Amino acid sequence: MRWELGPDWTELTQECLLDIFSRLSLEERWTGPMFVCKTWMNGCQDPSLNLVFDLETKFQSLPGSLSCWWSPEFGDKIDSVLRSVVDWSQGGLKEVRVSHCTDSSISYVAERCPNLEVLSVKYCPKVTDDSMLKIALMCPNLKELDISFSYKISCVCVDMVGKSCKSIQTFKRNLMDPAEVTKYVPSNYMEDPSIFLIYGNIDAYVIGKHMHQLKHLELRFSTLSNNGLAQLCEGCSNLEYLDLCGCNKLTSDGVTNSISNLKHLKEIKKPSFPAFII
Repeated sequence: MRWELGPDWTELTQECLLDIFSRLSLEERWTGPMFVCKTWMNGCQDPSLNLVFDLETKFQSLPGSLSCWWSPEFGDKIDSVLRSVVDWSQGGLKEVRVSHCTDSSISYVAERCPNLEVLSVKYCPKVTDDSMLKIALMCPNLKELDISFSYKISCVCVDMVGKSCKSIQTFKRNLMDPAEVTKYVPSNYMEDPSIFLIYGNIDAYVIGKHMHQLKHLELRFSTLSNNGLAQLCEGCSNLEYLDLCGCNKLTSDGVTNSISNLKHLKEIKKPSFPAFII
């Protein structure tokens, strides 16, 4: 019986490899072809394949929040992976969507990726103003920023992003539903007093003052009041999408009056206002 040898896949040209690898997800590249041979590993590290780093999709696909995600060791692993992608992109990284990273990797992104356009750092208790101020100052092309559930990022960062990133059109500053916090974060997370110090009206003021070009804004469970919302809507007249779910300091009349200035508004998600019984 004669055996026929198949093609030698290791001899594919770089152009063919990149075309094939570009059809794979980040996870598929990292768990498959990178371990075949050195040539394939080098192909996976090509800058053209490392313009987007998205772990958010993977986190969302898993049920609930795993306790190991909140450990320092897990944060170090995420930081290491993100720094590797930054290096492979040779400064061309344009989109980062990640959770549970730290100031270390976000500072690394800021210092080496001036063309960054999208940054999502949801559920990152170790990301603070220290790294986010660098993002604001060094990544002026930022178009989308999501700092939801990252409570160490203060209104100082929001202010600097508004002043420095004049192309930003999507901003998300969602907070956790107090009734569901224990489902998603470990109990010691609640011991950090900073999670209660998000001043909604200050955020609303700086957003309205500096982010006039915003089209998409999410402030779920914010503590902003009717006055804060009015200032925000006056400054952000180009808003097309506004999410105010869970903002229990707002009233129905206050929301109606404020959004009357938003002529381009296409969709709004309002808080659940209490029903009045006559």
